[in-house]
Amino acid sequence: MTALAWLIPSALALGALGLLAFLWCLRTGQYDDLEGAAWRALDDESDRGPAPARPTDARD
Repeated sequence: MTALAWLIPSALALGALGLLAFLWCLRTGQYDDLEGAAWRALDDESDRGPAPARPTDARD
């Protein structure tokens, strides 16, 4: 029975934390452009030119 004394408040606190995180995402505009992220994932990067050269690791 003592386990319920801390399980229930902790579950409610985690639920409130999740709700606050969701509301923060709504306020900051995380869900404004749902289509743009999908198109960026499918975008072909070959039309952007060659990738920049990686620096070589010169260990002597």
